[in-house]
Amino acid sequence: MLGFIFLDQYYILLVIPALVFSMYAQFKVKNTFGKYSKVSNKKGLTGADIARVILEKNGLNDVRIEKVGGELTDHYDPRTKVVRLSQVVHGSNSVAAIGVAAHETGHAIQHSVGYGPLVLRSTLVPVAGIGSNMGFPMAIVGLIFGWDPLIYIGIGAFSLAVLFYLVTLPVEFNASSRAIRTLEDTAILDYDEVDPAKKVLSAAAMTYVASAAVAIANLLRLVLLARRR
Repeated sequence: MLGFIFLDQYYILLVIPALVFSMYAQFKVKNTFGKYSKVSNKKGLTGADIARVILEKNGLNDVRIEKVGGELTDHYDPRTKVVRLSQVVHGSNSVAAIGVAAHETGHAIQHSVGYGPLVLRSTLVPVAGIGSNMGFPMAIVGLIFGWDPLIYIGIGAFSLAVLFYLVTLPVEFNASSRAIRTLEDTAILDYDEVDPAKKVLSAAAMTYVASAAVAIANLLRLVLLARRR
């Protein structure tokens, strides 16, 4: 029974392809960022410079910019109104760094205008964490011991995590589109520098699609295993 649960046909048909796609997406974003991190923008502006320019142009003077450790750990914290840029982005003048910095300021702009999907994602964070950490194991335990209530409670909880991944997609795509639009409208980058920034952001967006695909594949697997019982 344990072997069936952990290596069943649904895992092979659904989860493994999603995991392969996820690994490809991770490789793609690192490869693309690495390639364009060697291309400096002509104005010599750093990621932190770009973030500040975009924030000021959108009237967000109360949003701070901080350097954070790690690689590609960039994010916007809506609770403290801080754009945190990784070391390879904060002080770099590459077109890759500028694309990432612009993307994170896109989240700050979303927060300032009350962008719906961002508000929904923030609301889902607590329950999504519980669903991600507990839902899947609960469903598997229920399947192993044949406890139907535990199976469906686990599936329901894990569904909240999947919903979080799905809501994340429009949030990230919108932040990237805001970033590119700002770069184009303000002429921060020359025309031939915008396309590399787009490629970096497209590769990054693929990782979010891959994460959603893995979550959906695991949810479908649980549902199919439950029905098969």
